Amino acid sequence: MYVKDFKWEKGMTVKKMVDDMANLGYQSVQLAKASEVIVKMKKNSAKTYLTFTSNMVSCGLRGFFAQVVKLKVADILVTTVGGIEEDIMKSLGEKFTIGSFSADDVELHEKGVNRVGNVFIKNESYMKFENWINPVLTKLYEKQKRWTPSELLREIGLILDDEDSILYQAAKQEVPIFCPAITDGSFGFHLYLFQQKHRDFVIDVVADFGNILFTSSYDEKKAVIALGGSISKHHAILSTLLNGGASYAVYMTTAHKTSGSMSGATTNEAKSWGKVKDESDVATVHGDVTITFPLAMIRALEIFEEEGLLPFGGKVDE
Repeated sequence: MYVKDFKWEKGMTVKKMVDDMANLGYQSVQLAKASEVIVKMKKNSAKTYLTFTSNMVSCGLRGFFAQVVKLKVADILVTTVGGIEEDIMKSLGEKFTIGSFSADDVELHEKGVNRVGNVFIKNESYMKFENWINPVLTKLYEKQKRWTPSELLREIGLILDDEDSILYQAAKQEVPIFCPAITDGSFGFHLYLFQQKHRDFVIDVVADFGNILFTSSYDEKKAVIALGGSISKHHAILSTLLNGGASYAVYMTTAHKTSGSMSGATTNEAKSWGKVKDESDVATVHGDVTITFPLAMIRALEIFEEEGLLPFGGKVDE
C-alpha cells in the first residue's frame, strides 16, 4: 500500500472519507482498521462488549451510544457510574454547557458549576438527580431487597422514557449494562444513604461479576470496543480472558502504553494475558474518542445499512 494524497469530493460519505484516510499514514491507518474490525465483529456474529467511561456521556456521545445499542451493534455495555448519573440527568431535561478548558475553576465553584474538561455541569443537575432517584430506590426496594447493579440499571431504564437514553435503549433491547464501581459517584452516595435507612437493601457487585462472565461462552466469538480505559475496559476484557479471549478488539484512547495503565494498554499487550487471542483482528487508535469513535462507527453503520444488516431498515426513529 502506498501513501496517497487525500482529497475532498462533493457528496463524500463518511465511509469514503475513512477509507481514503487509510492511505494517509499515522493514526488515520489505525482509524480505518478499527472501523473494519467493527464491521467484522458484526458480520461474524461476535458477542460485542462496548465499554466507555463517564466523560463520554458528559459530552454528546450519549445519544450515539443509545443509537448503537438500538441498532444492535453492541450486546453488552460496561461503564462507570458518572455515565449512569448523567444519562439520567439528561433524560430529566438537564442541559450541560460547553465552556473552556482554561476557565477560572474557583469562580466556577463559587457559582455551583462543576467542570469536566470543557463541559460544565451545574450542582442543580445533581440535585434534580437526587430528587428523582430516591423515590425510584424506594419503589425498587419494595419490589425486592437485593439487586445486582445490572438488574438495578435495567429497572431504571424501563422507568425512563427517552429514546436518547443509554439506560432506556439498553433495557428496551435487553442489553445488560454493567457498572462494577457503582458506588464511585453521586449515585453510590445515595445508595449508601438509602441503605442506612434500609439495612437489608443490598447491591451485590460480586454476583454481577458472575453475570458478566455468563454473557458469553468459551465457544462464542467475542469482541471488545473499549473507549478509554479504567474499570469498564478491564471488566470486559477480564471476562473475555476467562472465556478464551476476544477474537476482535478495538481500543480508542488518549493514553499511551508507556504509562503501564489500563487506559494505555494496547491490544498487543492484551495478548500477553490471553484477553485477546493471538490470531485476533485488532486495532488501537490514539486520539480523542469524540472524534475517532463517530468516524469509525459511522463508516461501519453505513456498510451495515448498505448490506441490510441493521434492524428497522437502518432507521433509528421507529
